[in-house]
Amino acid sequence: MACNNRSNSNPSVFILVGIPGLEAAYFWMAFPFCSMYLVALLGNLTILFVVKKEPSLHLPMYYFLCMLAALDLVLCSSTVPKILAIFWFRSHSIGFKACVIQMFFIHGFSAVESGVLLAMAFDRYVAICAPLRYTAILTSSVIAKIGCAAFVRGIGLMTPLTCMVSHLPYYGPNVIAHSYCEHMAVVKLACGDTTPNHIYGITAATFVVGSDSIFIAVSYVLILRAVMGLSSKGARQKSFGTCGSHICVILIFYTPALFSFYTQRWGHHIPAHIHILLADLYVLVPPMLNPIIYGMKTKQIREQLMRNMKTSSKVSPPGICR
Repeated sequence: MACNNRSNSNPSVFILVGIPGLEAAYFWMAFPFCSMYLVALLGNLTILFVVKKEPSLHLPMYYFLCMLAALDLVLCSSTVPKILAIFWFRSHSIGFKACVIQMFFIHGFSAVESGVLLAMAFDRYVAICAPLRYTAILTSSVIAKIGCAAFVRGIGLMTPLTCMVSHLPYYGPNVIAHSYCEHMAVVKLACGDTTPNHIYGITAATFVVGSDSIFIAVSYVLILRAVMGLSSKGARQKSFGTCGSHICVILIFYTPALFSFYTQRWGHHIPAHIHILLADLYVLVPPMLNPIIYGMKTKQIREQLMRNMKTSSKVSPPGICR
């Protein structure tokens, strides 16, 4: 890109375009975005509340589910409010530091979530292939160590990425062709050599997604082999149901993530509005659907939620005598 004015290496603000070509529809597009965001907030907070309140759900599977819910809350809350501000209030500006922080949260916590999905696959493997040793293997300390490992790996890999971006010189246009501060969309505005950013970004993303995908696939191959060996048809159906929920979550997370990541670098033939719209849905749809999928497919959560709703409906408002 052309870099003419070298008097300012770091602009005070960037301008987020939003979704190019769909400006006339921003006002109406914000309503489904806002609705999905509210569903994501309500669903994930409900998961956290139900698991915390019910002692019978204090099991490894639900601890990992709580990690996923917390990460989804961070991921959508770091992006969607700004997207809604662009759609409804035409608030396109974002401070340079705020942009870097947003980028850190998006990419860092996406990498952590990938690690948690891998941990959930391992949880299902132990539960199905070694059920008698399930609680002995996945103790509270082991779960905490797995969660910490996923967090440290994700944040550790993405911290250099954001540091490299923050140290690039920017003395050209400050308009980001995106709805949020996605790594490559920001790097395209930088002057000078951005090759290290390209190489590190591709390497980190490929390492996280590639290694996690391979281990998840291996886990499910072993799970499938164990399930097919079960003599009880009911046990097979229960195992397929539980694993089916996790597979749906994995596909919902990885498919748009990979599409957004690679089209940002090589998908120049894809219209910009389609790419950015799908990138926006990537930070919104998985957080919205994950609690719905697990809430609908997990009997214990569904039953506990119904009990809580019935209990709350029986509580009399203050001042009313029966």
